[in-house]
Amino acid sequence: MRYILTSFSLLLLLSSCGPNLKYFTEDMYDENQWSDRELKRIQFYVSQDIVLYRGLSDSNSKIEDGRIKVNNDRKVEEVVIKKGTPGIFVQAPKKNRFAISFGDGKGQFLMFGPNTKANGRFVLLAKNWDRRSGEISYGGQIYETGSESAYAALMVDIKRARKTKYDSKEAKGRRVRGR
Repeated sequence: MRYILTSFSLLLLLSSCGPNLKYFTEDMYDENQWSDRELKRIQFYVSQDIVLYRGLSDSNSKIEDGRIKVNNDRKVEEVVIKKGTPGIFVQAPKKNRFAISFGDGKGQFLMFGPNTKANGRFVLLAKNWDRRSGEISYGGQIYETGSESAYAALMVDIKRARKTKYDSKEAKGRRVRGR
């Protein structure tokens, strides 16, 4: 019994020390009016896996015995950004558009912006979305991503102070003239 109680206490202690991740929303951004400099100090996280892929074809042909032989080898380049991966703010090219970098290569950032269908959460933006995929620019290359990435959102660790300051004043009251 003592082992179970000790294990439970340790688990509770460790879980209370972890980050308290909340979705980064347009309301949160508007309410706090953070500058680009301040945004660079915020640690962002991604809410779900994002998989980027692009096909690289290597086709060549040769003529053998009067026939054209075509060798089509297909290679796929894939970039996976796992749920919970930390990222940093790089720039805001437009109002409410954030470039967030999850890698350290040049141009390796994804664009996020608020989506009214997702309660104002900053979600992954693409150049074009269709029903099954989106076109994403990453590291100077064009990638595709599945529609499941459309709602990958930014999250932040919120630690709010529980202190409330009160500025209390006592009303003196008012009297009708002559009384």
